[in-house]
Amino acid sequence: METLHIIGGGMAGSEAAWQAAEAGVPVVIHEMRPKVGTFAHRTGHLAEMVCSNSFRSDDDERNAVGLLHWEMGAAGGIIMQTARAHRLPAGGALAVDRDPFAEAVTARLLAHPLISVEYDEVTTLPSSGHWIVATGPLTSGALAESIRAATGAEALAFFDAIAPIVYAESIDMSQAWLQSRYDKGETEEEQQAYINCPMDRAQYEAFIDALLAADKTEFHEGETAGYFDGCLPIEVMAERGRETLRFGPMKPVGLTNPHKAEKAHAVVQLRRDNKLGTLYNIVGFQTKMKYGAQTSVFKMIPGLQDASFARLGGIHRNTFINSPTLLDDQMRLKSRPNIRFAGQITGVEGYVESAAMGLLAGRMAAAEILGQTLAPPPPETAMGSLIHHITGGAEAKTFQPMNVNFGLFPPIDAKGGRRGRKDRYKAYTDRAKAAFTAWLS
Repeated sequence: METLHIIGGGMAGSEAAWQAAEAGVPVVIHEMRPKVGTFAHRTGHLAEMVCSNSFRSDDDERNAVGLLHWEMGAAGGIIMQTARAHRLPAGGALAVDRDPFAEAVTARLLAHPLISVEYDEVTTLPSSGHWIVATGPLTSGALAESIRAATGAEALAFFDAIAPIVYAESIDMSQAWLQSRYDKGETEEEQQAYINCPMDRAQYEAFIDALLAADKTEFHEGETAGYFDGCLPIEVMAERGRETLRFGPMKPVGLTNPHKAEKAHAVVQLRRDNKLGTLYNIVGFQTKMKYGAQTSVFKMIPGLQDASFARLGGIHRNTFINSPTLLDDQMRLKSRPNIRFAGQITGVEGYVESAAMGLLAGRMAAAEILGQTLAPPPPETAMGSLIHHITGGAEAKTFQPMNVNFGLFPPIDAKGGRRGRKDRYKAYTDRAKAAFTAWLS
């Protein structure tokens, strides 16, 4: 039987390998780490989480990403299975202990009799064989050039920013407090997965001034600041208006400060980043500030004045292709159909979306090797809506990375009049689950 080769061992590559091997197809994962490192990665583990430790909402009845969790679980996805085995309290979100999660995914893949890993850098697109390119947002320069040469199209790029991580013991809990927004979470531990640092108006205004004045990372010649709106650096948000952060990651609603009677003007939230509870990720605080500026600006936050940082924020180039013009509905490169693309390089955004596209690419490639054809999931499903978006549903001229959302789904027929938002979203997920179950069978 022919072998499936996968370039990249991130979320998409790991999931693609698992799905193909489970279908009975031998797989080789080509991963350049740890021989060739990147700015964002710290280890050589497969499926390493480089930004947040959260897979976002786990609500599969009224949230599109939660529905995607459900679909991946129903399809036997290794990423969702392992995430649930290493989950941390996070209210309604699915957050994981990042290092044990990556270690477990790596161990399961290496233990599979049909999967092997070669730690090497692939610098050119292969001309023969079955391949999946799942190199993610940090595709090496040599391979990116090969992709451009093969497609005749320029790869698109934007910048992705990483939020800092703080040691919990350095947070002043006489000013901060534990609480999930709106007390979400079934257990007390889940409700206390977040630490909140309040600001009054004067503190908030001073913080905005410091953000705007701070030294930032400069772009290299030829690079542009085409940020993905779902992952904007906080200083870029501040530049859009002084109140932007207060209605974004620093919104004070749904929180009650036990230390003071007056309501906070703004709140900085930190989410638990590991199972021990020793590390907390500053939620939504992606940044391109230089390290020295980060330390001084973030220590202006009440409760973080003596903070120690396990990791400061950073910024890196994020490459993706113009999928609507380049890929068919089997995720194959139209000009080189022996090559599929999967993950963030296709123009989906987020861990879950990336892994989901890996799941589909792995299944489709395995089916082809086995002499079959696997149709994409229906557009009424979360996976179907994403693959439809990147392979033809989006406008090629304005194509940008996209998280899964109900706006990508075919509209629900509102028989009997308008539905409320909650009822409408529940109708989307009910329809999707039925359609996805039928597709699996």
